[in-house]
Amino acid sequence: MVTTSSRLIEIYDRLNFHFGPQNWWPADTPFEVVVGAVLTQNTNWKNVDKSLNTLKQAGLLNFQSLTALSEAELAGHVRSSGYYNLKARRLKNLLQMIATDYQGELDTLFREETSVARLALLQVKGIGPETADAILLFAGNHPIFVVDAYTHRILSRHNLVPEECDYQELQDVFMENLSHDSSMFNQYHALLVITAKKFCKKTNPLCETCPLKDV
Repeated sequence: MVTTSSRLIEIYDRLNFHFGPQNWWPADTPFEVVVGAVLTQNTNWKNVDKSLNTLKQAGLLNFQSLTALSEAELAGHVRSSGYYNLKARRLKNLLQMIATDYQGELDTLFREETSVARLALLQVKGIGPETADAILLFAGNHPIFVVDAYTHRILSRHNLVPEECDYQELQDVFMENLSHDSSMFNQYHALLVITAKKFCKKTNPLCETCPLKDV
């Protein structure tokens, strides 16, 4: 009997063999991942990378420096990420929570149980499930699966989830059917992203040459 778990594992194995290690999330520090997770909302990574480099070149990509900046000053440094005023406000909200509840120590937040840390992040205005989970997995190495539109596209086309499916339902498919391994979750997410970009495109998907062709 073919189970959801076995199909998910086969998808992972096929993609892992085809693409190899993705080494995601590209960052020098966990804090850089946290900032990037907020900046990447509603934009592409190239724009985020520009903003991160701007902050790095100014010597500002650390908790103390960003906390000291005004919201307007921060917005000026992250203009290339789009919606820069909104993202600056969301970043300041997040930094304030870490300062108030965790004495400004990101490691203290990450030492919490996953459910506790996730709730703390979700209570920050402007931080939704995908951003919170990206912070927990990619910066904090918590075993929680990050899903997005690419994940939904691939799984729905392979009849693993319905066409209408919310974030939690999609995430539960992975959390309930795979071992909770942060390294594997990291790689799996990255593999789904690259597969969606190269093969499982929104329009004109390249099904005949996709490594998941007969899965």
